[in-house]
Amino acid sequence: MSTLADRQQDAANPRGLQCGAVPTAALLSFRLGGNDGVSIEAAKWAGALQHLGWDILTVAGAGPVDVRLEGLGIGAPSPPTRQELVDALAPADLVVIENLCSLPLNPPASALAAAVCAGRPAVLHHHDLPWQRPNLAHMPPPPDDPSWAHVTINHLSRRELAGRGIAARTIYNSFDPNPPVADRSRARSALGLEPDVRLLLQPTRALPRKNVAGGLNLATAVGGTYWLLGPAEDGYGPELDRLVAGARCPVLLGAGTARLGIAEAYAACDVVLLPSTWEGFGNPALESATYRRPLAVGPYPVARELAAFGFRWFDSAVPAPLETWLGHPDDALLEHNHRVAATYFNMADLPARLADVLATLPTPSR
Repeated sequence: MSTLADRQQDAANPRGLQCGAVPTAALLSFRLGGNDGVSIEAAKWAGALQHLGWDILTVAGAGPVDVRLEGLGIGAPSPPTRQELVDALAPADLVVIENLCSLPLNPPASALAAAVCAGRPAVLHHHDLPWQRPNLAHMPPPPDDPSWAHVTINHLSRRELAGRGIAARTIYNSFDPNPPVADRSRARSALGLEPDVRLLLQPTRALPRKNVAGGLNLATAVGGTYWLLGPAEDGYGPELDRLVAGARCPVLLGAGTARLGIAEAYAACDVVLLPSTWEGFGNPALESATYRRPLAVGPYPVARELAAFGFRWFDSAVPAPLETWLGHPDDALLEHNHRVAATYFNMADLPARLADVLATLPTPSR
């Protein structure tokens, strides 16, 4: 029986390649290199694969990538040609398909990717699935092939795939338990905030499922300022404008004129908001722990799955417990959540988890 070390060695030096050859993993998606959750997690996987000895090639319809094929983009009018995609993936011994074959946001491109990757080692990294979005629930499940491995970011999706005849394993999103610490005073000053202002940060985009109204309600209830970090997408701009115009608390939108980064945003805030009704994972839930900030979370199903690890979170629809905590902050809660995140969601463990997946794939050949 092979050991984990053996499997990691196989991943770094696949049998069938010339001695000393460095294998290449292509990351394939709608878009890569941005601030969306798929891009962020794909970058972590790229780092883990590099740790295992792989070179990385990025192929997407948008973003700062090695090969840009606009026909892969979300809503592109037409997909790339088959030859364009074959040529783009030609250097790859392994293809990691990041959500492109999971969520049907460009069905022709998804079908093309599945056809080109048929019979070759691939990992389908599922961040979302069609039936998890009401407007896509009628769409078929992701494609499958004996040469592929399927990985979900939560057990809920793994079970749902199993019910549709697709075997998968779960690798939760992973995080640096000791991220960079930014200067809180400087960040708040850049936002024009007085020291005693309670700042509630919702570090998400504005979409219906992100429940901006719930975030505004909680900020109002605890006498705070509401800060939505990301932009409106998918036509949500007019609804966001309506909500902000009717808000009963001060509102900040975007990163401000100082273009604060994520570390500065977490340093500046007093509470992290994730009032969503649906998230495939919800990275702010874990980021709040690594940055040692309290979290007020909504009723999305995967939050319950994550909370089972032992996190102590506030209910975004029940202001009183959070109001009490803000009146008498308890660092023990923050340290507890940090320990849970570092134990179960540590980015240092990602290479070994990926090596286990790669060990199930057929041997690449060149």
